[in-house]
Amino acid sequence: MRMRKKKWVRPFLDNEKEYLSDTLPVTDLPVYLEIGMGMGDFIVESAKQHPEIYWIGLEKDETCVARAIKKARDNELKNIVIMLVNADNLLDVFPLKSIDRIYLHFSDPWPKKAHHKRRLTYKTYLEKYAEILKESGDLVYKTDNHDFFEDSLEYFGESKFELVEIDRDYDSRKYGEPMTAYQQKFMELGQPIYFAKYQLK
Repeated sequence: MRMRKKKWVRPFLDNEKEYLSDTLPVTDLPVYLEIGMGMGDFIVESAKQHPEIYWIGLEKDETCVARAIKKARDNELKNIVIMLVNADNLLDVFPLKSIDRIYLHFSDPWPKKAHHKRRLTYKTYLEKYAEILKESGDLVYKTDNHDFFEDSLEYFGESKFELVEIDRDYDSRKYGEPMTAYQQKFMELGQPIYFAKYQLK
């Protein structure tokens, strides 16, 4: 998600000491990572609902990061950090076998074939996820884009991941699961949500 830069964002981030991090915090809790968290709706609400899990939101857009941090601060959460990091640099940030679960929510579908390598489900990214996930780790993927979803199934099929669950009309409300802003909008429009869960083989 790209947003117009706000003048307050950079000074805010420069002074943020509690929630902004560029390293994996030391914790005994399971660690769940959302890559491309947008403005943090899902991860902040998840951290509220599940204090027994440590949550990390990763996003490359400064404004999104700043807004997510404000939400975490407003809720006085102690089990979450936000990272201003590009997914290309995952292996520079996370030690091998350090993450219990990865979430990919409504990533940019990059519809043009020439841009498919930029998709967060493309094989080069899946290889990185396999490196940082623990042996029992899993990955949850959601999108509103049918073609992106079907292509991603092929990417996963050629990876170290095994399909655990699939739903082409997924409804988070059935499970009391927080939704991203994108997901709420798509569901209001009656747009199907495509869901798949994978685990390392």
